[in-house]
Amino acid sequence: MKTLTSGEIATYCDVNLRTVIRWIESGKLKGFKLPGRGNNRVLVSDFVSFLEHHNIPIPDDLQSEISPSILIVDDEMPVAKSIQRVARRGGFESYIATGGFQAGIMLSQYNSKLMTLDLSMPGMDGYSVIQFVREQPKYKNLKILVISALDDISLDRAIELGANAVLSKPFTNSELIETIEKFMIE
Repeated sequence: MKTLTSGEIATYCDVNLRTVIRWIESGKLKGFKLPGRGNNRVLVSDFVSFLEHHNIPIPDDLQSEISPSILIVDDEMPVAKSIQRVARRGGFESYIATGGFQAGIMLSQYNSKLMTLDLSMPGMDGYSVIQFVREQPKYKNLKILVISALDDISLDRAIELGANAVLSKPFTNSELIETIEKFMIE
């Protein structure tokens, strides 16, 4: 995993080195000290999360350092795990959220380019997740693939709310990977 020095972060943010050190010491920016001299280092992914949290644009040269992932949102763990297996076989990093609230938290933690989403979940259902995501400017590029066994009217409603595509359960692994690749490679 690539790391950045305090000085590099200060340059990216156009702030004083001491400001970056204060961010790290206060816990606002996740970092660690190297053994020996105690120089600070920050994982690129942690720095990007910090930037996103504070609505600071991500520098172009760091965009390539961030590997986009897939967030799988489904309250049925066997289904979520099967989607994850297909995604990983396709070479994509993926994470599982078992509900809408957890999905919201995980979206802020990971650089997800695609979210697969079940519509029928207890608590915050898939429709509410779509609405939440589409109201957040920072997720405007996130692709949403609804995977559901609900009827066509329900799937059409998901598209109307902002889902990019739907896949009806049951589906084949080849249908799933083809759709994932379409969104992840765009």
